[in-house]
Amino acid sequence: MSATAVRGAAPAGSVVAPGRRRRARHWWTVVAVLAVATLAVAVVSLVVGERVHPLGDVLRVLTGQDVPGASFTVGRLRLPRVLTGALAGVAFGIGGVIFQTMLRNPLASPDIIGITAGSSAAAVLSITSVGLAGAAVPVVSVVAGVGVAAAIYALAWRRGVHGARFVLVGIGVGAMLQSVVSYALTRANVYDVADALRWLSGSLNSAFWDGVPQLAVPVLVLAPVAVVLARRLAALQLGDELAAGLGVRPDRARLGLIVVAVGLISAATASTGPIAFVAFLSGPLAHRLVRGTGSLLVPAALVGALLVLVADLAGQHLVGTRFPVGVVTGVVGAPYLLWLLARSNRSGGTL
Repeated sequence: MSATAVRGAAPAGSVVAPGRRRRARHWWTVVAVLAVATLAVAVVSLVVGERVHPLGDVLRVLTGQDVPGASFTVGRLRLPRVLTGALAGVAFGIGGVIFQTMLRNPLASPDIIGITAGSSAAAVLSITSVGLAGAAVPVVSVVAGVGVAAAIYALAWRRGVHGARFVLVGIGVGAMLQSVVSYALTRANVYDVADALRWLSGSLNSAFWDGVPQLAVPVLVLAPVAVVLARRLAALQLGDELAAGLGVRPDRARLGLIVVAVGLISAATASTGPIAFVAFLSGPLAHRLVRGTGSLLVPAALVGALLVLVADLAGQHLVGTRFPVGVVTGVVGAPYLLWLLARSNRSGGTL
């Protein structure tokens, strides 16, 4: 190659840098659009209901002013429901995308591999068999979620944890826990069954101010930790050998990420019950929106919050009968799961 040709060649940095800036702009644009959409749906949820309050009255309530009628409806009923739904969506979204990315399998979602089933089973048993109520039930649910995740991790360990084995073990554990729930419901009295059903469908009907801190604190603590661990998560996605080459200890990083994800999922399940398919859908939808550029944690968190708020709004007002939010997300998520399984069969079993 001649010296003239070499001098005329563009430096590699001048080609790579614009591409990075373009991808970064796209990522921030997606995050901004998702944040605005989530905020807009939250405001609509505060305005719309059996009684529609003007936006001005809602904003006055949010600024601490006393507005007759709106202060109770918006401030005491709708606002904690919206905050609980958004926080739960953030927790489900981050927890789901951590498992899916770390195990490199879209089926590795907490509501597929049995972690939310563990929290729900413990809550149902504590209500129907032990007679617990109030704040004790969420505590039992969180402890059970952590315990089930630890059991799945131990059962899946074979000189390390691999995605397919972890998913299969989790599905088996989840099926066993579902049978435990079914047995507990058949032995319970009708009043306890009505209370326990919230833990099976996922609902925001019990979202009040006294329950917001028990969800807000774990999310505000663990979500930033997940963002800090984003680099290790990206390294694990490349495989253990490449991750080790990048200076990441795979087993230690995987264990830390599992603790964060399980903490978020368990806290959300303890507050709302297992809202179906939010953790399962948030990561893939965020991946399609950002087109594989940048970390998926923040987009998945916003997608999760948006999914929960939109589903709750639709479940309350779209038809004459009110449905729990988990029923609506189940209607949306089940077809996606079937499509994913059909695509897996066509591609010879790979996801």
